[in-house]
Amino acid sequence: MAELVDQLAHAMRGPRRDGIFALWLTVRVAQDLLLEPPLVERAHRRRVAALERRLSSLTVPPPLRRALAGAIEQLRDARAETVPVVLAQLAAPARDTIGKDAGDTLARAARGARAPR
Repeated sequence: MAELVDQLAHAMRGPRRDGIFALWLTVRVAQDLLLEPPLVERAHRRRVAALERRLSSLTVPPPLRRALAGAIEQLRDARAETVPVVLAQLAAPARDTIGKDAGDTLARAARGARAPR
């Protein structure tokens, strides 16, 4: 996730920067499902709702916007098993719209979420 923050720091204003910010916000919410002990379900629902509200105000390229909408739907399920799937499904749209670095970062995050704890 620190890699996304570095990319955000170097990105110019506009859809690319908003896209990286949207990915960072989404990854944070997804990774919270991996916490031990897990968040209370009510807190998770609030975080997903806040994420959805925040993403609605960002200028994100359409393919990434659709992928983020799908990710939010899956995150509402609040299961740790969905985290690697959510991150992996965001990797390709991120790579296509924002750049190879963002896609590779998400792919690594997805692999890390699959690792046994």
